[in-house]
Amino acid sequence: VQLQASGGGVVQAGGSLRLSCAASGRTFSSYAMGWFRQAPGKEREFVAGISWSGDRIRDVDSVKGRFTISRDNGKKTVYLQMNSLKPEDTAVYYCAADCGGSCRSWSEYTYWGQGTLVTVSS
Repeated sequence: VQLQASGGGVVQAGGSLRLSCAASGRTFSSYAMGWFRQAPGKEREFVAGISWSGDRIRDVDSVKGRFTISRDNGKKTVYLQMNSLKPEDTAVYYCAADCGGSCRSWSEYTYWGQGTLVTVSS
């Protein structure tokens, strides 16, 4: 499985962005998917996840009510809608596929995209 993340950019605080992660391969619909982010000098952290059937995995507290993960298995794409962005959301965002366990740890995922940079200005 190859993953291609896109949609990052520069946005003012309070604005919105939608990230996309397009997958190749025939087994996309059977994988749970996740979004992670990594800010400079910080560890990669889980943001949101979604099961193969579309059930959301519990979001990290810092994005609850602001970020929404969704997927379109027909398009082999997972999305992260980010609203009410804050400067602390600035990071490189990565999508990942095929997890085991809780699916909230980066070590549980097999496939990774290349990352897309989100910069939120104050």
